[in-house]
Amino acid sequence: MTTEALSPAVLDTLFRDARTHNVWRERPVSEGDIHAIYDLMKFGPTSANCCPARFVWVRSDAGKERLKPFLDAPNVNKTMAAPVTVIVAHDLEFFEALPKLFPHDQSARSWFAGKPAKIESTAFRNGTLQGAYLLLAARALGFDCGPMSGFDNDKLDADWFAGTPWRSNFLVNIGHGDESKLFPRSPRFAFDEVNRIE
Repeated sequence: MTTEALSPAVLDTLFRDARTHNVWRERPVSEGDIHAIYDLMKFGPTSANCCPARFVWVRSDAGKERLKPFLDAPNVNKTMAAPVTVIVAHDLEFFEALPKLFPHDQSARSWFAGKPAKIESTAFRNGTLQGAYLLLAARALGFDCGPMSGFDNDKLDADWFAGTPWRSNFLVNIGHGDESKLFPRSPRFAFDEVNRIE
């Protein structure tokens, strides 16, 4: 397969015109939509195909109420109104699946077993990458996103992930945003301000 540049319209959808949304239209995100987003994002690369991200798709009223106490005040209303909120987490036992996910090197599990600092850094870094792929997949399928921090990770983990090796990273609201409620786009750095070519 030969890789070619995507059209300007697609690049606008994924990057240039894409915005972080805080106000949501009353259009649902179905279970089929959730599967479609995951089935697209799962192909994004991770180191040794470790795939440590785990996702909890919160869309029921009961789920939202359970999530609400852990949100910082500015994030409550927009999260309660979003059709779905994804808890992007990572699994600190991700390496147990490496014999399946990285089959051409059956020693891969040993790279991590008993090495907590390496486990944590690998899970967090690659889980964050997968969270970014989630944003792109959702945008590619016609949805808007509102990624955010602004919640108590430790308290959420104690409630949602007690007794498991999962740890939360960030949240993503997904739905169809109200463009009329967007803030003006914030500035970005110019190339020369943050890049070096050597």
